[in-house]
Amino acid sequence: MNEPVKPKSSRLKGFSRFALYVRKIVASIGAITQGFYLVYRYQLYKDPNNPINTRYVQYFCRRLCKVFNIEIQVHGEIPRTPALWVSNHISWLDVAVLGSGARVFFLAKAEIEKWPLLGKLAKGGGTLFIKRGSGDSVKIREQMTEFLKQDSPVLFFPEATTSDGTRIKKVHGRLLGAAIEAQRPVQVCLICYVNQQGELDTVAPFIGDTTFAKHVQNVLEMPNVIAHLMALPAIDSTGHSVESLTEEVQSKMIEGLAQLQAKVLKHPVQLD
Repeated sequence: MNEPVKPKSSRLKGFSRFALYVRKIVASIGAITQGFYLVYRYQLYKDPNNPINTRYVQYFCRRLCKVFNIEIQVHGEIPRTPALWVSNHISWLDVAVLGSGARVFFLAKAEIEKWPLLGKLAKGGGTLFIKRGSGDSVKIREQMTEFLKQDSPVLFFPEATTSDGTRIKKVHGRLLGAAIEAQRPVQVCLICYVNQQGELDTVAPFIGDTTFAKHVQNVLEMPNVIAHLMALPAIDSTGHSVESLTEEVQSKMIEGLAQLQAKVLKHPVQLD
């Protein structure tokens, strides 16, 4: 028996999706190539944590967001005051989103340094790498403290792992000690990915057992998504212990995410 022939309209739609996918792959390669050009053209690798370099990081992040069909909407002002930045963590896309809105350096897990191409690019752009569950956190905190004292802004994700974006997980505040030691404020920023239906996007979150390669493919096929970005008033670290600062950051992140979701979602998330 002969296989039924797919309607011409279905074949055209399939071809259009494939063509779009190919264009995005080509655009991704182009963005990464341009990233390496910036690193070597301006010799960022010689002084990767110079605050001036954040302008190149920001340019590259904005290119990536365009490639992945992510529109950035900033609510309020994104401050430029030197601070220790923290944000909720939903996906590896967060780096591109946050880097588009704020001029910061990033703290990332050590495995990313070993990623093909992107690892070298991240290192050249001033990313700091930390091994989870090792003594590296002490050295990293000391390094972050020195950066902050030199007015180099550093951002890390205190939840330590990604979520589906509905709520804030437990904040791990050991690295917040860098803000106390450097006498710099903590700047909280929140991200919310919203799809075309006005709901929390389910493609952007990098959670579960999905491999990185598969998630990249999913993102390349993703329809347009809006990444909403909101910075809260900075938290003064003066007089805080690590424990009290962690509690305040946890509270402000929960408050801030609820406020952002209420503003941008068609049906705000109902938490238990």
